[in-house]
Amino acid sequence: MSDWLIYSIGFIAQILFSSRLIIQWIVSEKHQKVVTPTTFWTLSLVASFLLFIYGYLRNDFAIMLGQSLTYFIYIRNLQLQGEWVKFPKILQVILLGVPTLIAIYYFNNNVLDRELLFKNEDIPLWLLILGIVSQVIFTFRFVYQWLYSEHKKQSALPFGFWLLSLVGSLLILTYAIIRKDPVLFVGHTLGLMIYVRNLFLIQKTNAKKATEKTHN
Repeated sequence: MSDWLIYSIGFIAQILFSSRLIIQWIVSEKHQKVVTPTTFWTLSLVASFLLFIYGYLRNDFAIMLGQSLTYFIYIRNLQLQGEWVKFPKILQVILLGVPTLIAIYYFNNNVLDRELLFKNEDIPLWLLILGIVSQVIFTFRFVYQWLYSEHKKQSALPFGFWLLSLVGSLLILTYAIIRKDPVLFVGHTLGLMIYVRNLFLIQKTNAKKATEKTHN
């Protein structure tokens, strides 16, 4: 497959990721507190699907790992919001089946093709480790968010989510610069500003609640 088509898939994924953040940011600014619209999770799922494909086509294990770890959390949040059941059955099958088939394809007689994933000449071992650590930290934000939402019985984006987003994004941005990956670079540059803004909004909301509590 040509490089321009591969990069196009990656950029479309990042545009969707960025769009979810912009929509979430606009809605949050309107309410002056962090809000989680359904569109955020829908765009997250579609973007993750495309970025997983992009990582597969680029033989980039760090990207594939990151998307694999969050993929079903996106679906779970859509379930919590009652939106997943509204997806057409054929789309549900595609979203669940394609990443699974790709993962199975990577196994040859139940042995992972290490030559392809872990010995990519463009990604030295130390850089691969940086990429994996970055993706794990960035991904853990959704594990934290999932556990928090399950506890609250509603989909929410708490302070810890945005803090992990900021730290993970900075590390991935470093990886992208070294890897010379324009897709990751563009996507995470925009995200940094929104993560900082949401942290500010949460702090502002908490301060307002504390003041009101004191006055009462």
